[in-house]
Amino acid sequence: MGREGAPAYDLVVVGAGSAGCVLANRLSEDPRRRVLLLEAGPRDTSPWLSIPAGTSKVFFHPQLNWGYTSEPEPNLDGRRLYWPRGKALGGSSAVNGMAYVRGHPADYDRWRQKGAVGWSWNDVLPYFKRSERNVNLGGEQHASQGELGVSDPDVRHRASAAFIEAAQSLGVPARKDLNDGEQEGVGFLQFTIRNGVRQSTSRAFLAPARGRPNLHIVTEALAERVLFEGRRAVGVAYRRHGELRDARGGEIILAGGAINSPQILMLSGIGPAEHLREHGVEVLHDLPEVGKNLQDHISVTLRAEMQRGFSINDQIAGPRLAPHVLNYLLRRKGLLTLGASQASAFLRSGPHVEHPDLQINFRPLSFAFSKAGKMQPDRIPAVTASVVHLRPQSTGRVWLASRDPSDAPKMVANYLSTAEDRRAILAGVRWGQRIFGAAPLRERMSKPLEPTSDATDEALLAFSRARAASMCHPVSTCRMGGDEGSVVDPRLRVRGVENLRVVDASIMPDIVSGNTNAPAIMIGERGAALILEDAKAG
Repeated sequence: MGREGAPAYDLVVVGAGSAGCVLANRLSEDPRRRVLLLEAGPRDTSPWLSIPAGTSKVFFHPQLNWGYTSEPEPNLDGRRLYWPRGKALGGSSAVNGMAYVRGHPADYDRWRQKGAVGWSWNDVLPYFKRSERNVNLGGEQHASQGELGVSDPDVRHRASAAFIEAAQSLGVPARKDLNDGEQEGVGFLQFTIRNGVRQSTSRAFLAPARGRPNLHIVTEALAERVLFEGRRAVGVAYRRHGELRDARGGEIILAGGAINSPQILMLSGIGPAEHLREHGVEVLHDLPEVGKNLQDHISVTLRAEMQRGFSINDQIAGPRLAPHVLNYLLRRKGLLTLGASQASAFLRSGPHVEHPDLQINFRPLSFAFSKAGKMQPDRIPAVTASVVHLRPQSTGRVWLASRDPSDAPKMVANYLSTAEDRRAILAGVRWGQRIFGAAPLRERMSKPLEPTSDATDEALLAFSRARAASMCHPVSTCRMGGDEGSVVDPRLRVRGVENLRVVDASIMPDIVSGNTNAPAIMIGERGAALILEDAKAG
């Protein structure tokens, strides 16, 4: 339907990603409430979005991935980093590595200290649990009745077990549950996988709600801007199959993530006034922090060649993959149920650090890139461990490339821009070297790990600058806070305008100590509760 007689909804949600699908489910539970969900990408019908091991197939997929590239990173030898973001129902939860990690309780208590009232650990834990259908863990920290399937890995590869054993030999405590509130230690990860199938938020939250007559889902709909009457948000202009359409709503909710939500705000005239004027965007409200405070986790990968049989590379290449495909098709079991990583160690970079600020993710495989740019298993048996700095001080920004909504925004994270960040990543690489140097892994390596343990700090820093990549965890570009400078208040309302909220990972006051998908889902749950509370209050 075009501009004349545009449909009216109680709520319009822009973005069907980790938070947006949760919002669509919760907000449409009342059949009297009309909800529209807009998604720029297609429906999630590709089988690669259901098979856990299909992550490698959608990493560069032009129809299912935004495929962003950063501006040159000044502290990473001027390299442009690839930033994959999901572009389909389920958003990045449909293409990510599926690790279910909440972060440390202190992360959320820090948010509260920064003015995000109602977002301390005790406040948010019920919303983590509301979503969770954990088939392996229980107790006060977990739940088993939610929509989001969470489970232990179906396959526990012996190389991953050796990684855990190696870390333990260095005094790192074994931990069965990396989400129990303690976090420090090493163990197998849990994953958003249920019965061998990826649990994107589309599959977990949207599929059960799809038959509701009051929920309208529109895919391949690129939101161009929020529509206003004065300072009151009244709808969204979006383009579908070349036609510009309007969707009118009583409240507008942006859930496009840390890249697209600030982009839409700026295209709508909300953001740094001077920057908007540079691109010919009429300024509705000067809100300087829109797009700023960008944080992301940096990752430095260590790769070790192993003895035959101690890597799954030689099991998943060419015709040797066939029996594993058959096993998956018949039983939903085996190697095709693997997440991107298998095990993690949460560590402190020094004695002055109160809780873990490092995460080392272990994979019993390694990837190479073909001449065509496709990701494929290495031809040699190898394993990898990604060293991640969890609480960077470095911040970057997202900004407009032009006023054309179809033009990708620009982004830079300014990784390793502080001395503390450089110290922490060096400490993480040293931790990785020690773990690979411990007997359970060292005795099964066919070649010494590079860089070797006698490499200087300068050499390791140069290695990190040359090899570092994004962990694909961008957050904080629409920062939540109690101060007037924040983009949204603690009820996620955009400051300076009416009837507009942002509900996604962009509202994090700062980044959490772990993977960001589970926290983004929690934000969707908490955001939906706030919207319903405010509606009930009139």
